[in-house]
Amino acid sequence: MISNAGWKNHRRYCFMPCTDIIIETPRGSTEKYNYDPDLHLFKLKKILPAGMVFPYDFGFIPGTKGEDGDPLDIIVISEFHSFPGCVIKGKVLGGIRAEQSEKKGADKMIRNDRFIAVPKVSKMFGELDSVKDLPGGLIKELEQFFVNYNRIEEKKFKVLSIIEAKEAYKMIESNKK
Repeated sequence: MISNAGWKNHRRYCFMPCTDIIIETPRGSTEKYNYDPDLHLFKLKKILPAGMVFPYDFGFIPGTKGEDGDPLDIIVISEFHSFPGCVIKGKVLGGIRAEQSEKKGADKMIRNDRFIAVPKVSKMFGELDSVKDLPGGLIKELEQFFVNYNRIEEKKFKVLSIIEAKEAYKMIESNKK
């Protein structure tokens, strides 16, 4: 669902193509929601421990499939709160190439990358084109969030590398169903 209309090097337009993002869990939420494709609804999956919240909107890229069998995960950095089911046209800035254990207590690791985007309509972040443009320390904070989030589930999360927008778009395209 990446549109070629986004290939404009002009303010307020995506320098890279934009993609639709469906939000599962909004920024600030202590609840984790998952989309149920059979019901076409969002289900409450779990409640995070006291003091832990999702730092940004967390969702997926529809029409894609990762190694874990789910649509590709994506984090949306923005100045506003959304809601489960909200569709955001986003510009992918890059991502966190990562592995995580497939099941609780398991040693087998599978790829489960986290892509990073900003909303096309964002007034604060809309002009960013790369993960390098994000405020200092933000990527490390996201990495630590996912390490801790998985630790609670007795899973491992290992960051392999940080990727730039062009490589992220290639990965998204290659994971389309």
